[in-house]
Amino acid sequence: MTAAAAPATLWPWSLFAALIAMAGLPIYIHAPKFYVDAYGVSLASLGGVLALLRLFDVVQDPVLGWLAEAGRARRGLWVALAAGVMALAMVGLFAVRPPVAPMLWFAVTLALLFTAFSFLTIVFYAEGVGRALRLGPRGHVRLAGWREAGSLVGVCIAAVAPVALGAVMARPFAGFAVGFALLALVAVLAMRREWSDGGAAPENPFALFRPVLGDALARRLLLLALVNAAPVAVTSTLFLFFVESRLGAGGAAGGFLLLFFLAAALSTPVWTRAAQVYGEKRVLLAGMGLAIAAFLWAAMLGTGDLLAFGVICVASGAALGADMVLLPAIFARRLGELGAGESAAFSLWAFVSKLSLALAAAVLLPALQAAGFVSGAANDEGALRALSVAYALVPCALKCLAIAVLALTQVSEV
Repeated sequence: MTAAAAPATLWPWSLFAALIAMAGLPIYIHAPKFYVDAYGVSLASLGGVLALLRLFDVVQDPVLGWLAEAGRARRGLWVALAAGVMALAMVGLFAVRPPVAPMLWFAVTLALLFTAFSFLTIVFYAEGVGRALRLGPRGHVRLAGWREAGSLVGVCIAAVAPVALGAVMARPFAGFAVGFALLALVAVLAMRREWSDGGAAPENPFALFRPVLGDALARRLLLLALVNAAPVAVTSTLFLFFVESRLGAGGAAGGFLLLFFLAAALSTPVWTRAAQVYGEKRVLLAGMGLAIAAFLWAAMLGTGDLLAFGVICVASGAALGADMVLLPAIFARRLGELGAGESAAFSLWAFVSKLSLALAAAVLLPALQAAGFVSGAANDEGALRALSVAYALVPCALKCLAIAVLALTQVSEV
């Protein structure tokens, strides 16, 4: 395969990435409100179930990494089965009236959805290691550009589709779920020739993790993933609170989210091209610097500063695009150099990324409450200042730490 012909063959990777992304963050946004509105479940119950599901989702990733390696001999079949489970869970969540207590149905369908989502994410990124090597020089960056652009487009579609369908359908979430199931079928068929079936199942599950945990650079990159995911975890956790209480514009939150993800999606080709010219590490450092500038500006905003926050959403979204394209590419290149344990390694990658989100919710929300902040109420200036510090300055400090870790990490750029 020539380098000129390679990019045209990568569209299935974008399509499959979009499918996976549609089952991730947007479902955390849509599902709780849907079950409150449709079935009258309590917010307190939903919060408890979501916390347990998030904990379950974090701890299962290493197990799923081992299963991905154990099923390598029939990887295409396992992917098709997992995609089928994910599609059926989505239909069950949104299109089927609960045959049992709504909260129980919510928990079961979401657990199935997120398990399939995590398994497919691990296998998909692990498969990309070998595919990128076959693309030649800078193959990891080129593949990451196609993959993450598709992922971000999927997030944008899933964020707005139920709202858009509401204008033409009586049951927009059911329509979204059926459309998702059809996309799953198309994406699985498009990727059917990309899976590298073959290889023996591992005898010792723990041996799969030795190559990555035994390598100093891989461990450093996992630490970087944990630290660098923390700022996004913080801002994601506090985003709705900041828009509603600090900016006084709760109704504009959806538009700002779409702007953020669109900026991330549109920036991916720019970061990809820049990394091919200047190197991944240098360009990633530039993206991190852009994120810090956005965080610092956000800390100075007050009620009604919507235009400024729109610009910040564009800048921080573009910075996220750099993170999504370049960090996995650097990690995947190191795995290619090690030559083993890709699925196990990416299960650890998923684990540390989700751990950041869990820690952000566990630490920041109680801290804000202790500072006197109350969601949906009229807060005094001290509570709003605490919200600004948590939303903007804490991520800025964490991003500075990530820059320090990356600056001290020697990575190969071939």
